[in-house]
Amino acid sequence: QVQLVESGGGLVQPGGSLKLSCTASGDVYRIQVMRWHRQAPGKQREVVATISDGTITNYADSVKGRFAFSMDVARNTGYLQMNNLQPEDAAAYYCTADISPRRTWPSHRSYWGQGTQVTVAS
Repeated sequence: QVQLVESGGGLVQPGGSLKLSCTASGDVYRIQVMRWHRQAPGKQREVVATISDGTITNYADSVKGRFAFSMDVARNTGYLQMNNLQPEDAAAYYCTADISPRRTWPSHRSYWGQGTQVTVAS
């Protein structure tokens, strides 16, 4: 009974900022990895940011220096701060996480959120 919920999407002008949140709830014992993906219509889904063990981050080249991934492990929540947004950043953003529920520890699986829309336009 694990659920991921994203929030924080919206409409911004080029150069603007948004902060996305991804919260895991339910029977969450440990989040090993959390990722942010994005997919625009007609384009391939891509991973834009990854955080491992709540601290170790990796970013796609296209967002390095503009996006920052952090995690509040006590709240099972990841945050993606997106700065200097450009039209090519517009997409549906999805959170995924590799989670071990307490009742099935140490087994784990990947969970997906429902997504949050980011629109960048003048």
